[in-house]
Amino acid sequence: MTVQSPTPFPHTARAPDQVAFDRHELSVILGLYGRMVAAGEWRDYGMSFLRDRAIFSVFRRAAENPLYRIEKHPRLRGRQGMYSVIGMDGQILKRGHELPTVLRVLERKLIRPIG
Repeated sequence: MTVQSPTPFPHTARAPDQVAFDRHELSVILGLYGRMVAAGEWRDYGMSFLRDRAIFSVFRRAAENPLYRIEKHPRLRGRQGMYSVIGMDGQILKRGHELPTVLRVLERKLIRPIG
């Protein structure tokens, strides 16, 4: 008589119910957020974790629409890249495969010419 052992954690193979930023991604985003708050550009943020994407929204004031949305779409990983920065008008400012590269479009706004 042969005894088969059950497969451990059989339900881990299914897709997650929501997409989220991992610890490293949040560290990069919050590092930029901290610099922008110190510069007086940003004042508040919100996060949404949906079935197909994770969104980090940045606000000048809490009662306004977001200035920018930093989105993670894992389904676009093989195409244009899963990270994108979207402006308040819905226009995609930058899209790519690496989060720090995509966030550079926002860091340029932090550096202003003196004069």
